[in-house]
Amino acid sequence: MNKIKNIAIIAHVDHGKTTLVDALLRQAGVFKSYQKVEERVMDSNDIEKERGITIFSKNASFNYAGYKINIVDTPGHADFGSEVQRILKMVDSVLLVVDAFEGVMPQTKYVLKKSLDLGLMPIVVINKIDRPNSDPDRVLNQIFDLFIELNAADHQLDFPVVYASARDGVAKMHMKDEAKDMKPLFDMIINHVENTAGDATKPFQFLTSAISYDNYLGKMGTGKIYNGIVKYGEEVTHIRKDGSQVKRRITKIYTFEGITKVEVKEAAAGDIVALAGIEDIDVGDTVACAENPEPLQSIDIDKPTVAMTFMVNTSPFAGREGKYVTSRNIWDRLQKELQTNVGIIVDRTDSADSFLVKGRGELQLSILIENMRREDFELQVSKPQVIMREINGEKCEPIEHAIIDVASEYVGVVIEKLGIRKGEMTNMVQGKDGYTRLEFMVPTRGLLGFRNEFMTETRGTGILNHSFHDYGPYKGEVPTRSRGVLVVMEEGVAVGYALDKLKDRGAFFIVPGDEVYEGMIAGENSRSSDMVINVCREKKLTNMRASGSDDAIQLEPPRKFSLEQGMEYIADDELLEITPKNIRMRKKELDYTKRHRAEIRAEKAEEAMDKK
Repeated sequence: MNKIKNIAIIAHVDHGKTTLVDALLRQAGVFKSYQKVEERVMDSNDIEKERGITIFSKNASFNYAGYKINIVDTPGHADFGSEVQRILKMVDSVLLVVDAFEGVMPQTKYVLKKSLDLGLMPIVVINKIDRPNSDPDRVLNQIFDLFIELNAADHQLDFPVVYASARDGVAKMHMKDEAKDMKPLFDMIINHVENTAGDATKPFQFLTSAISYDNYLGKMGTGKIYNGIVKYGEEVTHIRKDGSQVKRRITKIYTFEGITKVEVKEAAAGDIVALAGIEDIDVGDTVACAENPEPLQSIDIDKPTVAMTFMVNTSPFAGREGKYVTSRNIWDRLQKELQTNVGIIVDRTDSADSFLVKGRGELQLSILIENMRREDFELQVSKPQVIMREINGEKCEPIEHAIIDVASEYVGVVIEKLGIRKGEMTNMVQGKDGYTRLEFMVPTRGLLGFRNEFMTETRGTGILNHSFHDYGPYKGEVPTRSRGVLVVMEEGVAVGYALDKLKDRGAFFIVPGDEVYEGMIAGENSRSSDMVINVCREKKLTNMRASGSDDAIQLEPPRKFSLEQGMEYIADDELLEITPKNIRMRKKELDYTKRHRAEIRAEKAEEAMDKK
C-alpha cells in the first residue's frame, strides 16, 4: 500500500497559499532550528519575490505520521490558470484556501471548478482568521453556495473545513477551539486525503505535468508515476500527445524532499518525480515501459484569450541599451519559453521581424516581457488584442467575471464606466465597512486599459479582480482611450523651457534632459485628438531682461508607467518600446506626414463604406 498523499494548494491571488506552505513545512521540521528561512520560501523567482505573487507551480514534500506528503503550490492569478490545470492531474486532493475577509473571488471559482470536474475531494481552509473584520461563517456559506453552483457531487458537498492563520502558523477545527499549531490541518490531510492510487507491480506509466530546463541535463519532465517502477538507466518509451512513440533512456531521477530535489536510483507508483533523458518531452506526454507502452489520458489546457505582437525595435534609439536585438534573438527566446510555459503559443507572422504571442492575459505576457528585459533583450510590442472565436456560426469573444470592492461613494461612477465598456452587473452587496462589492460580466476588451481609469476614478481605493469566465456573443464596439497624446516633433533632448510653455496642453511622461525622437509619445493631451509638439525648443539668448519673465520653471511631476500600465495605455496605432533601462511609448509610424496621410486615406475609405 502506498503511504503517499499528493495534494495541491489552490486559491485566489493573495489569499495566503504560499504562506500556508511555509507554515506546513516549518511545522513538519523541514527547516533546521538554526536555518535562516525567507518568507514565502516557495516564491523563488525574482519577480515572484518583488510582486509577492506565485507565477510558477512548485513542488515540495514533508513527512508526517509515517506518510510522505507531496504538496504543490500553485499561482492564484487567473492569467496563470494553465499552471493550475496541468498539476491537478497528479494530485489526489486540493486544499482550497479562502480569505476569511474577502471570501469567494473569481479565481476561487475557476480553480475549484477544475478540481471538481476531475472528481477531487477538496479540503477547505478558511485562512486569515486573525484579520480584522474577518467573518468565517459568512465565507463558509459563500463556499457552500459556490459548490452547489458548480454542481458538486453529494460527497464533494460534504467537504471538511479547517480555520487557519498561516501567518501565525496555527490551525483549528472549530473557531471556538484554542489554536496552538498546524497539527489539526496535518491530521485533516491524513484522515481525509486518500492514499495515492497506483500499482507498483504493473508496467511503468508516468504522466508529465510540468516541464523544467537544466543547462546540463536539458529538458526535464515532472509528474506522477501512475503505475510501475522506474530505474536509473532504464530504457522507456516516450508517447507524445499525437500518439507517436520513440525510445529513450532515463539519465536522472529526482524526488522531492522539503523544497529541494534529491537524486534517487529508482521511484515507484504514487510518487511525484522529475525525469531527465527525454529531450523533447512536453506537458501531457506519457513515459511508459519499453516492452508494453500504454498511454495515459493527456492534459487539456485552456486556449489563450489575448494576443500581442513582439517585434524588433525599429526606433532611432534601437540597439543602444539591449544586448539581444535581432529577430533571431527574439525568436530563440520565445522558443525557449515554450519549453517550460504551457500557457502561451507563438506564431510567425507575414513579417520576418515580428511574432504573434498568445497567452491567458496581460499579466502573463507582461511577466514574459519583463523577464526578457532583465535578460538584456530589446523589443517592441503592440497593444494586447483579444482572440475572437466563431462558435456555431456566431462571432464570440472572451468574457471575464469581475469582482470590484469599492467605497460606496464611488459605486455610481464604476457602474457607469463599466456600462460604457459593455459590462453587465450580476450582483451588488453592501458591506459593513462602508465598501460595496460589485460583480460584473465584462468583455475582456472592456477591461483592457480600464485599470488605470478605475484607480483614478476611485482615488486609488478600489480593488479590481477578474478572471476568464467563458466565450460569449460579440458585444459590439467598446470605446477606447478618451484622450489623445502629445507626440514629439523632432529628435533631441527635452528642455525645461519648452515643457513649461506646453504644460497647459496636458500631462507629461518625460522630464527635462530626457532624450526623445520624432514620433515618441511625450505626454497625454487634454483633448481627444493627438497633438505634435516641440519639446526641444530652447529660449533664444538675448541681453534683454524683464521683471517676472525669467522666474524659475515649475513643472508637475511626470506620469510614470509600469510595463502593465504602458501595455494598457497605448492605442492600436502605437507601440511600447522596451529596453533593459527604459519603457517608451511611440507611434507605429514615426513620421508625422505619413501618419497624417494614412489618417486621410482611412477617413476616405470610411466615407466610401458609409455611402455603400
